[in-house]
Amino acid sequence: MLVTFTSESYGRLTFFGDVARRLIKLMGHSDNIPGAIKAEDIGTALHNLLKGLAQIKDKVKSMQPDKDEDPEISLSTRAAPLIDMLKSAQKNQCNIIWQ
Repeated sequence: MLVTFTSESYGRLTFFGDVARRLIKLMGHSDNIPGAIKAEDIGTALHNLLKGLAQIKDKVKSMQPDKDEDPEISLSTRAAPLIDMLKSAQKNQCNIIWQ
């Protein structure tokens, strides 16, 4: 499953469903799809996402990856475009929807 986030100020972003659901939960929303964040709630969602990603990053630092495995793309790296979208939506007072 793919989930597409849309904002008038930024355009569209598409994530795999499992990644999208994790990011939505980190923003403080239920992982219901479709869903939305109102413009007035964008700041809180951005704060929650950044805080959650920082906590995950701290946990990952303490784990040692196997030398035989390819390095995993971090959730923080995957979230970067969504963070940019949230910042743009906050600046321009736009809603974000996902479906």
